[in-house]
Amino acid sequence: MKRNILTATVVLSLGMMSAAAFAAANSGEAIFKAHCASCHPDGGNIMKPKETLKGLKDTKKIIAQVRKGGGGMPAFDAKAISDVDAKLLAGYIIKTFKK
Repeated sequence: MKRNILTATVVLSLGMMSAAAFAAANSGEAIFKAHCASCHPDGGNIMKPKETLKGLKDTKKIIAQVRKGGGGMPAFDAKAISDVDAKLLAGYIIKTFKK
């Protein structure tokens, strides 16, 4: 009986660690680092320094920009960044790059 409880505890713990790793991998920060950070370090903009990510507040506008690209920025369709991930990304940008 004790062995079964121990086994169940280990399996549940591994499952929770896997879920935490999955959540971290799919966080807005991870998405930003994978797709945006090289051109937008610290919320800046290497192509257009006056057009930074700082102070953005509209999730829909951020997602629209991600989808259409422009001005040197590539477009990211739903295959590149899913709709769920685009929302996570927008939330991260809004939260992280306040003025």
